[in-house]
Amino acid sequence: MWLHLVLGLFCSWVFAETNHTNPIIWQDLPDIDLIRIGDAYYYSASTFQYSPGAVILRSYDLVNWEYLSHSVPNLDFQTTEAFNLESGSRYNQGIFASFFNYRNSTDTFYWGGCIVGDGNTYVYTAPTVEGPWTQSSTINQCLYDAGMLIDDDDKMYVAHGHTNISVAQLSDDGLQVVRDEVVFESTEELGYIEGARFYKRNGAWYLWIVKPVPSQIVLKSTVGPFGPYEWRWVLQSNGNPVPGAGNPHQGAIVSTPDDTWHYIAHLEAYPGGRIPVLAPIYWDEEGWPHVEFVDNQWATTYPLPLPERPVKPITGTDNFETFGPQYEWNHNPDITAWDLNNGLELRTATVTDDFFRARNTLTHRILGPVSTATIELDYSKMADGDRAGLVLFRYAAAWIGVVKDGDKTKVAMVNNIMMIPDDGWHTINKGEQIESAEISGGSVWLRLEVGVNSLYNEEGWFSYSTDGVNFQSLGEPHKQVNNGILHFLGYRYGVFNYATLARGGTVTVKSFGIHE
Repeated sequence: MWLHLVLGLFCSWVFAETNHTNPIIWQDLPDIDLIRIGDAYYYSASTFQYSPGAVILRSYDLVNWEYLSHSVPNLDFQTTEAFNLESGSRYNQGIFASFFNYRNSTDTFYWGGCIVGDGNTYVYTAPTVEGPWTQSSTINQCLYDAGMLIDDDDKMYVAHGHTNISVAQLSDDGLQVVRDEVVFESTEELGYIEGARFYKRNGAWYLWIVKPVPSQIVLKSTVGPFGPYEWRWVLQSNGNPVPGAGNPHQGAIVSTPDDTWHYIAHLEAYPGGRIPVLAPIYWDEEGWPHVEFVDNQWATTYPLPLPERPVKPITGTDNFETFGPQYEWNHNPDITAWDLNNGLELRTATVTDDFFRARNTLTHRILGPVSTATIELDYSKMADGDRAGLVLFRYAAAWIGVVKDGDKTKVAMVNNIMMIPDDGWHTINKGEQIESAEISGGSVWLRLEVGVNSLYNEEGWFSYSTDGVNFQSLGEPHKQVNNGILHFLGYRYGVFNYATLARGGTVTVKSFGIHE
């Protein structure tokens, strides 16, 4: 009996050491683009209204990823006022599927995207992937859902569009369009298509295209980047590798140094967002790519594509000695209203009674399927009328935080905050205070435990502590909202501080911890 138990444990360990399990990151990281430089892989994702934008992650094994940088330092576009939460907002707009690549001949990284809510395409460049990234040009057309190819002759192309897919040739510096042609008109069978990625392999050109949701096709030309193109299916609702989530689609493919290929797609796991899954690719004798299915399904587990190499983990506690790339502000921040000073110092940047109009909410992606966020908050310098704390939000929100009213200070849980998209995103309910308790001492620990998968309770639970050890629940669970409104983002954690009477108050976030 003991021998069988030991043998079983050993086999389980061997399986875990030689296989990976999908998703590779249980976080909202959609519209993937991928490149490899040497032995490093880089992953670019959409960030919508969050700033800095166009997050970049790095891996050495395609399974373990770390946050590295952003291609868009600030949402500085022609409609910047709304991206500053001034004269409106840009919720569910901003940075959608975009292109990301590296040009070896000039040692330059490129990112470009059509900004939703603006309509132009902006190109950013950098000498290293960590930056500094600079806005290098504005293209006065929308290169929608774009993918970049740098061809063998060093010419640069961008595939873009929906239903009718176009290829644009760029200028020698990669900053303007010099030729733009439709290369594929969708068929009656396909209908609406989008989400282009562009590749070259063994003398053939490939366009990786999504038929949302959740099918995928590939276009192939053996003549040139402008076609003509044939097409084949890649995915047609092939499985649910993450229980409780949708089917893989969209995303990007990448090769290892020995020409083995892998595909990272996203799948819908709302209210948590769209999360990445990984599968190997093989090529048939005619040069068409295929996903390696198990029983015609995208599998939950596959062999590790490369030897594992650890990177900085997503979990842990951050004391804000630096401002890490895992964070993004809700819209552009007021840079005069925050600092790193023995923690993250947040000075009130907005006078409002509406959380969704408050500037300088610092966000962090939720780690699914269940995780806990805890902050230590120094509230000793809050002013009358201020609200500061830890929020769970999407287009609905709930928070636990410190409420300063006159000479009274209390910790409160507020629920049922809600936006709708009618006539532009606007708040229809500013929330109700569900429960509160008086506190003193100048410091409090606030905690959120969240489940973001349909197999778990899709709820957020709120608690607080005055000593950092013993936590007391407060208020009621926030039942996460996923009611069919077209909103592409998942829930996030956020830290906020805003004024309802006058600016001048300050809080310091001494630490921010994420744990599974």
